[in-house]
Amino acid sequence: MEYIVIGLLVLILIVSVISLTKNINESNITERLGKMETEVVKELGVFKSDLADNTNNNFQKLNDKIENRLNQINDKVNERLDQNFERTNKTFASVLERLSKIDEAQKKIDNLSNDIVSLQTVLTDKKTRGIYGEINLKHIIENVFGPNNTKVYNLQYTLSNGTIADCIINAPEPLGMIAIDSKFPLENYQNMVDKTNTHRDSYEKLFKQDMKKHIDAIATKYIIPNETTDQAILFLPAEAIFAEVNAYHQDIMDYAYKKRVWITGPTTLMSTLTTLQIIMKNVERDKYTKVIQTELRMLDEEFKRYKDRWDKLSRSIDTVSKDVKDIHTTTEKITKRFNSINSVEMEQIEHEENKHIIDTNNTSL
Repeated sequence: MEYIVIGLLVLILIVSVISLTKNINESNITERLGKMETEVVKELGVFKSDLADNTNNNFQKLNDKIENRLNQINDKVNERLDQNFERTNKTFASVLERLSKIDEAQKKIDNLSNDIVSLQTVLTDKKTRGIYGEINLKHIIENVFGPNNTKVYNLQYTLSNGTIADCIINAPEPLGMIAIDSKFPLENYQNMVDKTNTHRDSYEKLFKQDMKKHIDAIATKYIIPNETTDQAILFLPAEAIFAEVNAYHQDIMDYAYKKRVWITGPTTLMSTLTTLQIIMKNVERDKYTKVIQTELRMLDEEFKRYKDRWDKLSRSIDTVSKDVKDIHTTTEKITKRFNSINSVEMEQIEHEENKHIIDTNNTSL
């Protein structure tokens, strides 16, 4: 902008010089040019000074605006940074918390893996499998009937033939005593369901033999005429084994039905025991119903006697009430009679007094 103004001034100066050269002599050209040059230089100096001041002022204002704007931007950036830092900090804390939970879950998974390995180790032994089945059966029994409820069930009960049942249920008649025994045929079952095993058919036959052997043992040992009911329950502690037998081995189920042995898993055993519990409660309720009916009949007889006595009393009360009314009527009559007598006597007395007064007055006269 400064150079443009200077150019314009120079152009004006040139035009002025040309116009002057037409009107003045050459003798004055040098003098006038000098004066004009001096004025132009002076004016240029003033203009330059003003331009510099204006430029400095404008630059200062622009600098202030830029500085203010930069400060605002800086404050906004700091605010955003603080917010983002806070969010990042929360996210990081949440991530740490989740990582700690994942770490705990991983530890639990490791412990569970160890427990599963330990359980597999335990289940490889027949004796420990038997103990596991008995404990599982005990938990189910206690969950349904309550702990130590010997009126309803007994654990490890010895029958008259010397055999010991894992549990017997003292069901009401006509059911009677029901024996429950736990069986856990695991090895042949595992080999039978192992798809990588090339001899699955052979192990399936062995598994069926194991199941039929257990069914025969329960039917022989735990169904005793005149002592137990004519049926018993075979409890499989593993739900998977029960599901396998129930879904794919109908011949085993039919064989058990013929022997009057009911095969159950944990879920079906709980359902069966719950049904028995309802039956027992209904039987007890029926007993109390009979007692209530007997008491109601006796109460009915007592109520009839009460009604007869109340009728007699009511008749007696009616008779007494009639007598009372008669007595009340007689009393009214007597009262009226006394009142009339009293009124006559009062009139006689008043008459005599009046007569006495009259006689007295006559005498005085």
